[in-house]
Amino acid sequence: MSDFFSAFLDDLPQLRAGLWVTLEATVLGSLLALLLSFVLGLMAGSRLLVVRGVSRVVVEFFRGTSLYIQLFWLYYAMPQLTGYELSPLLCGVVAFGLNYGAYGAEVVRGGVNSVPRAQWEAAAALNMTPFHRMRKVIMPQAWVQMIPSFTNLLIQLLKCTPLLWLISAADLMTVVQQLRDRTGETLTAYVTLLALYFVLAYALTLLMNLLERHAKRRLGLGTGAGSLLRSRSAATTVKAGGTG
Repeated sequence: MSDFFSAFLDDLPQLRAGLWVTLEATVLGSLLALLLSFVLGLMAGSRLLVVRGVSRVVVEFFRGTSLYIQLFWLYYAMPQLTGYELSPLLCGVVAFGLNYGAYGAEVVRGGVNSVPRAQWEAAAALNMTPFHRMRKVIMPQAWVQMIPSFTNLLIQLLKCTPLLWLISAADLMTVVQQLRDRTGETLTAYVTLLALYFVLAYALTLLMNLLERHAKRRLGLGTGAGSLLRSRSAATTVKAGGTG
């Protein structure tokens, strides 16, 4: 154990670099997933059959195929078809964004549909345009309902970032794996990795709880300080990625 932690301290620059790659993949993948979630989720509510059909096909394809295969396809197969090779980090961001964006689209669709019909009718009665109805009335209420599910998706995405190790990205998993190979301390290495990912996941949960608290305050809903430390209900957990 002492050999592992000695090597751990000696390799702190590499560990910081690996942590940064993990955070980059998580943040950029989440931003892409969030964008696709709203685009596909709102398309699913369109009155046009073609628009709804395109959304459904894309969502079902990326939900119905494994994130593991999608990642490998982008890194190994796409260059053979297109002649263009993506970096390991970019492959991860695109794969995470597409996969979790498909799951997030259902969160958006469900959140928008959860807004009471009376709110839609009241906004229409005020002669608001469809854009302003969505922006001013529907989306603020739907967003509060979406945040818990988006939090779970974000944590799931973070927990999938070790897959980057399989395509030679120098993420946190890769650096700790190299330390394990050098020191032979398998148990210590993986316990350390568990602790690091737990800290990251809990930090993300606190940030999302803060975001939810702010969104509720904008709607005039009271929230206590304890809401920041609230854990997510297992009932709202979304299983994503096809890796579990």
